[in-house]
Amino acid sequence: MKDQIANLLIKYLEARGVEHMFGLCGHTNIAVLAALSKSEKIRFINTRHEQIAAHAADGYARATGKASVLLSHLSPGLTNAATGVANAALDSIPMVVIAGDVPTHYYGKHPHQEVNLHADASQYEIYRPFVKRAWRVDSPHLFPEIMEKAFQLAESGRPGPVLVDVPMDIFSKEIDSELFDRVLKNARELQKPSIDDETAEKIVRQLLEAKSPVLYVGGGILLADAAEEMRAFAEHLQLPVAHSLMGKGALPDDHPLILGMTGFWGTHYINDKCKGADWILALGTRFSEADCSSWEKAYTFDFDVTKLIHIDIDPAEIGRNYPVAIGAMADLKQALKVLNRVARRLLPAGVQRPALVAEMAANRQSFVAGNQAARTSDAWPMRPERILADLRQALPRDAILCTDVGWNKNGMAQQYPVYTPGSVFTPGGFATMGFGSPAALGAKVAEPDRVVVALIGDGGFGQNPAALATAYEEDIAVIWVIMNNHAFGTIAGLEMAHYGTTFATVFEKDGKSYSPDYAAIARAYGVEGIKIESAAELKPALEKAIALKKPVVLDVYMKNEPVPTAGHWNIMDIYSPGKKVHHVSTGD
Repeated sequence: MKDQIANLLIKYLEARGVEHMFGLCGHTNIAVLAALSKSEKIRFINTRHEQIAAHAADGYARATGKASVLLSHLSPGLTNAATGVANAALDSIPMVVIAGDVPTHYYGKHPHQEVNLHADASQYEIYRPFVKRAWRVDSPHLFPEIMEKAFQLAESGRPGPVLVDVPMDIFSKEIDSELFDRVLKNARELQKPSIDDETAEKIVRQLLEAKSPVLYVGGGILLADAAEEMRAFAEHLQLPVAHSLMGKGALPDDHPLILGMTGFWGTHYINDKCKGADWILALGTRFSEADCSSWEKAYTFDFDVTKLIHIDIDPAEIGRNYPVAIGAMADLKQALKVLNRVARRLLPAGVQRPALVAEMAANRQSFVAGNQAARTSDAWPMRPERILADLRQALPRDAILCTDVGWNKNGMAQQYPVYTPGSVFTPGGFATMGFGSPAALGAKVAEPDRVVVALIGDGGFGQNPAALATAYEEDIAVIWVIMNNHAFGTIAGLEMAHYGTTFATVFEKDGKSYSPDYAAIARAYGVEGIKIESAAELKPALEKAIALKKPVVLDVYMKNEPVPTAGHWNIMDIYSPGKKVHHVSTGD
């Protein structure tokens, strides 16, 4: 039986179990929207900007562990979405982007919105640097195969986004439905690679012989859903666990074996423990610059002395930044199952390191005590540490927190305890300002019964305030906590520290600090808006927002105080060579 591709596409997505799509209309994709309007299984989350749609789809994929679906219009729609799709790419988030394009019979004639300065109908090439693959559908009968390949590629190996670019006339073409039925016979998941017992035994024996081993985990642990297996392995060998920014929460922050985050925003103790290790087992990390103090061996990792075992699903990451003594390409969940089995065979009773565990506990207590005054301060504007402390006290243990960039991300990673693996979504590789607000929409759509908070600066919230329209229209009960320092605060602190000015980084009108009334803006969108007027008001307002079970914006005036840093980032040496200058406060 023949039918239009747009109709068959929606039936295919339904058969794959897709329950939500994110996107924005355009004249090239309304055939798909019309078909979607008849679906009883897929809910379309309509947005006011394609970047909002892309970040929401990103948050949804992080929460579900499955590829999300993003629908976009051509050229400006695709470029608007590009930032969000690139953010997903750098954080290895699976996503299938379906975009309309100019009609095939107008290639090269420069119809409305065609990109063709270097090649005809070449808009799909815009995504080539960051998607796993970009297809342009030129033959209707190949569309089902391309869609199947797109989902498989997005979710397999190192996950990531793909683009399926569809000329608008293709959506209206008729093909035999059997072409879609055929690809739906494929298995939904591929079997994943592991390691053999011989390799596992080599790794375990090396860790048992080590004097000061460390387990270093990245976001790959969470992507592989391997936190439970990683925890079991760490506990059996009693390995201290350090993590990258993206590995935050893989081991709960109240676990006795947790060291914490390394690098620029890590502490001296954590960085020194990693630098002093004789062997490090790294799992699912790309050893990014900020996590590794710009790869300078004086600060976090010294692999001239330390030996590295590195397991990752992506072979391109193994040995990229540091030489490996043992390297293995494998799915981390499968590899850890083997490592756990072998470790229990070789040493049934496990390992005990009581002195190390006691030392780590004392260090954590000392760190918390050092922040206690700030965490309980009644100062106004609020101390950022107090905001984080009140947030942690008010939120359930499994609440999902979506950060943006700046204090909300760096401070969270350093000072906010995470207890449930996979409950923090943060823009890692691309560090995209504007991510947190819409990503929380996607997370809440995926997890409607969990509390979801967007922790975001005023600079980040100002990028995508139209996320509130979607929240109101679709009844998405996200809580936004705006850490409002009237500035692009992190950059303001850098500029002041190195150049003695905050030019173009703080928000002012006629020389006075300025901020919109975000609570009032929320109410204008139909969303509950609460302007916090004192430090004592925040926690009760958070508790109220949770109880309301509807979208709420909390606008919190915050002192622009830099996150304490003990690591190193060599941009400081670029700004001020040899001076060892970091951020400074620009707050009141």
